[in-house]
Amino acid sequence: MRYLVLLFVTLVFNTYSQSDFGSSFSPTYGLVQSNIPQDYYQQANGKSSEQLKEALFQIISNHTVLPYTSLSTDTWDVLQLSDQDPQNHDNMILVYTGRSQDKGYRDGSGNYSQYENGNGTQNNSWNREHVWPKSHGFPDIDDNAYTDVHNLKPSDRSVNTSRGTKDYDYGGSQHSEATECLTDSDSWEPSDYVKGDIARILFYMVVRYDPGYDHNNNSFDLELVDYTTPGNNDPIFGKLSSLIQWHFDDPVDDFEINRNEVIFGFQQNRNPFIDHPNLVNFLWGENIGQNWNENLGFNDISYNNDLTIFPNPTTGILNFNEELHNEKIEIFSLTGQKMFEREVTNTNSISLNLNSGIYLLKVSNNHRVINSKIIIK
Repeated sequence: MRYLVLLFVTLVFNTYSQSDFGSSFSPTYGLVQSNIPQDYYQQANGKSSEQLKEALFQIISNHTVLPYTSLSTDTWDVLQLSDQDPQNHDNMILVYTGRSQDKGYRDGSGNYSQYENGNGTQNNSWNREHVWPKSHGFPDIDDNAYTDVHNLKPSDRSVNTSRGTKDYDYGGSQHSEATECLTDSDSWEPSDYVKGDIARILFYMVVRYDPGYDHNNNSFDLELVDYTTPGNNDPIFGKLSSLIQWHFDDPVDDFEINRNEVIFGFQQNRNPFIDHPNLVNFLWGENIGQNWNENLGFNDISYNNDLTIFPNPTTGILNFNEELHNEKIEIFSLTGQKMFEREVTNTNSISLNLNSGIYLLKVSNNHRVINSKIIIK
């Protein structure tokens, strides 16, 4: 029976599957397209602040609830597809280590020694990380939020234990196994490659469960706060200002878009902050109090103030509508390779020597991060 279920799940995934995009640790951009149903976000148009948050809640609530572990389709099955290695469909990409790991090498399988050339262990198996810790609002396996796959990521078992219920924030010392992560007594800083992914998961959770209901129909309200919460099991979590910065520093990539599509196929709800990253500005940033519209692109809204880039397409000269002061300009190919990096000051143009094609431009300083696609003719 389970074989038939997995076969069905694989067939469902094949409608989304592409093999030419990268993982979050080798990101690509623009290769995977969002398939947002027509009018999905219509009731959020023209809303602002709390009314916008409420409209988004109405859109994404009442999702199809999957069992956490079951002989039928469960959260294990969905994660094996949503976080599948695009270059090796037998493997998963683990969230903190970035390791590509055999799907069968998972916690609870009992077959650990057949992996790692006979040296596999349970500690190196993968399990399900609750990005928003379940102890902060929904500790029971029968709670809907507990099994929400948007909040689950595959993780190395021992690294998951190390992260525990720590808030997300900057700082700490290097983790011995997840070497791109930092940790201290009350916080966990993930790799730069997944900081935006983590932030957008938490933004989803705070909208989806405002309110949420546990298995006894008691309500709870998840809220992001701008401090860490050690030893606290209230439905709050931090650190909001760090998460907002991570959202802009690490823009949505193809792996994250594909993951959103796969989960939507099972749960029938989407992460709005992947579909429309500029929502962050309207709920927690510079555009609070302004009406949101889904036709606004990410680059129509900047973290601090608007920056216009022209001409686009260009033959190699990029001009800016303002003089840049102490800003970093980075340009990436669609496969994630950094093609250009320069610190600039007191300039309103740069000259590029790049082949014809489409690139991702990032302009950043301590106050803003602006991402835009540019075309070199």
